Amino acid sequence: MRRLYEKNELTFALVWIVIYCVLQSFANPLNEKIGIEYSASAIFCILQSVILLVFIRKNNLLKRYGLCKSSVPARCFFYYVPLFVLATGNLWNGVAVNYSLPGTVCRIVGMLCVGFTEEVIFRGFLFKAIAKDNPKSAIIISSVTFGMGHLVNLFNGSGMDLVSNLCQICFAIAVGFLLVTIFYRGGSLLPCIFTHSAINILSTFANEVGFTVEKQIIHVFIMIVLTVAYTLILMKTLPQR
Repeated sequence: MRRLYEKNELTFALVWIVIYCVLQSFANPLNEKIGIEYSASAIFCILQSVILLVFIRKNNLLKRYGLCKSSVPARCFFYYVPLFVLATGNLWNGVAVNYSLPGTVCRIVGMLCVGFTEEVIFRGFLFKAIAKDNPKSAIIISSVTFGMGHLVNLFNGSGMDLVSNLCQICFAIAVGFLLVTIFYRGGSLLPCIFTHSAINILSTFANEVGFTVEKQIIHVFIMIVLTVAYTLILMKTLPQR
């Protein structure tokens, strides 16, 4: 793994993206065979997170990939309050128990690891590999790739419908721009990891009752507007790197 990283950082990032998507696709049918929601997915996510963290620590890459404290004061990010608002978006229609107790535990653990893994892969490996030559292109590519990566949810047996998937992709692209801006300007990936994990974990308790297609589209639209507004403000106020 180190040889591939040293040879070509971009190829290394793309390989990890493919591995991640393939494993998540394999996990869904395994979840059904095991009989516990998200059990195999959680196992795969934990393994990937551990491997990534060990690799980064072993090769002294913690600072490069933002696994450190931000050099920019929290007040410059408005104390990350907008991130807390975005993280609670999945609960705006109410709270519900959607899984069994084992399934809920597996999903929470898995989603925590998903937040770490996806941030390291898309905002860390992919962004840094491209940013060496063109930071602006890196911001766009990492954000759009992150959003489009959710397209696999249509085909991996997750049961997501087309409208929900399109909403998810649009919101993911917007969030991708926000989080990569925070990482690029602030130097820390930790706020991105915490926010991403919180959004995923709280989706476990989202209430889908009465959540029509129209409400879903309005909800996503509001979330995207908030995300874009916060991103533009940060781009104007944060110091250039």
